[in-house]
Amino acid sequence: MGYLTLAGAIAAEVAATTAMKYSDGFSRLWPSLLTALGYVVSFLLLARTLRTVGIGTAYAIWAGAGTAAIALIGLALFGESLTPTKVAGILLIVAGVVVLNLGGAH
Repeated sequence: MGYLTLAGAIAAEVAATTAMKYSDGFSRLWPSLLTALGYVVSFLLLARTLRTVGIGTAYAIWAGAGTAAIALIGLALFGESLTPTKVAGILLIVAGVVVLNLGGAH
């Protein structure tokens, strides 16, 4: 159940960050409200996740998956470029999460 709530936390964080882009510096009401709501939901779900998943693992997955998803959304929705440096960064994030998970529950 912990990883299911973690997936929800990631989805809410990604939605909030995307809404933030559409808020135009918080000058547009509805995207700004969606940003705030998304982050509240994300933190609530992340807090619930921490009941059953270690904090280091949960936070690494939450931050890493969110960062990688936002990078891909930037490509798809906002015309951002995909450079070798960005690809390397995303791969390093994924590798870091994998290494943390290999460390076990200790």
